[in-house]
Amino acid sequence: MPDAPSPASMLLVAVGGDIGVYGLARAFHEAYRCPAVSLTSVATRAVQASSFVTNVVVPDLTDEQVLVRTLEQVAADHPDRTLVLVTNADWYVEAIVANADRLRQHYLMPFCSPQALELVSSKDGFAEVCARLGLATPKTVPVDIAALRRSGGRDAVAALAVDLEFPVIGKPASSAEYYYLDMPGKKKVDFVESRADLDDLLDRLVDAGYDGTYLVQDFIPGDETHMRSLTAYRDSRGQVTLLATGRVLLQEHNPGTLGNPAAILTEPYDEAMDAATRFLDAADYVGFANFDYKLDPRTGGFVYFEMNPRIGRNNYYVTAAGANPARAVVADLVEGRTPETVRGTDEALYCVVPFDLLLRYLDDDDLKARLRRVRQAGRMVNPLRYRADWGLRRRYVVTGVTQMYRRKFRKYYPKATASGF
Repeated sequence: MPDAPSPASMLLVAVGGDIGVYGLARAFHEAYRCPAVSLTSVATRAVQASSFVTNVVVPDLTDEQVLVRTLEQVAADHPDRTLVLVTNADWYVEAIVANADRLRQHYLMPFCSPQALELVSSKDGFAEVCARLGLATPKTVPVDIAALRRSGGRDAVAALAVDLEFPVIGKPASSAEYYYLDMPGKKKVDFVESRADLDDLLDRLVDAGYDGTYLVQDFIPGDETHMRSLTAYRDSRGQVTLLATGRVLLQEHNPGTLGNPAAILTEPYDEAMDAATRFLDAADYVGFANFDYKLDPRTGGFVYFEMNPRIGRNNYYVTAAGANPARAVVADLVEGRTPETVRGTDEALYCVVPFDLLLRYLDDDDLKARLRRVRQAGRMVNPLRYRADWGLRRRYVVTGVTQMYRRKFRKYYPKATASGF
């Protein structure tokens, strides 16, 4: 690492290669014309044919030691660069934090301590902090799958007490731990309509050898437009310097990315921004954080589901709202200063699906009219459609990625439902 870091000498090194990685790399490039290296286990279309992102494919990258050695080699290959290390995947966050002392010899790293990660990365730990702060979370039944296996397996599942009304939501307490599970019918989030369906799900988790905690939660009514997203950055001096919020309009529905926003209308929610600030202060958290929460139509209040210890896959909505996350990182780690907090307040439509496909899933005419006005004003953004990275081959790739959503939605979510599942 250079003795005197500067934005002009930066190289962004991103572990991962999805839309979120490209969106963050684009934010750095927009602000500083910073090139990027994307490390992936397979080649990805989101960064394919980019003029400023170099994709390096390392087949065994999910192996922690392979990851660390690869990052050290990238550093050795760029001795004159100020290297900034980022990722937007939970399992890579854990590996980076576990090897932080070794990696900080080469990289500037916007990541929290192991203690803070342990506190916030599990959904049950998240709920404990929220309870202390008076923030509403769904009623939850934590299920220790290993304990079920030890006490009788499927028979223990049938005898399990679940004091919730169906339908319910099922999700792993640790997304990073769940990532490595190989199970038929595995989904990122499960919408469970009956006790019989829940028993079947838990039976499969027991049979698959899962040893983590699985959470069964109260389902908060309302379709996808009741969902909200919040992104924050808390710097190494303990100040939250970036906040942005948005109203989710449509989520992805294929099993591996279920629940990831495909369209977000940026809207400032001061109440949620203040709540996130209190949460991050209470957890003494450093780095990017992405909160998922929902407007409960029964109460008119927000219910907080989880905090991801990283920037989200859909992070470019933050840049579109006028709060470029690259500037928060550079101020903190490169320039060594704490700027005034930036709140994203610009109206924009973040959308990775064709616009007509989005409208097909919305039944609010006033909302659709508003989105048409936003689009006509030139404030609709797709993170992959970047004018500074728009060569002929890149255009072909991005068009293919965007249109592929038609097939995905036709297969996994052919029409909108009242629950969003």
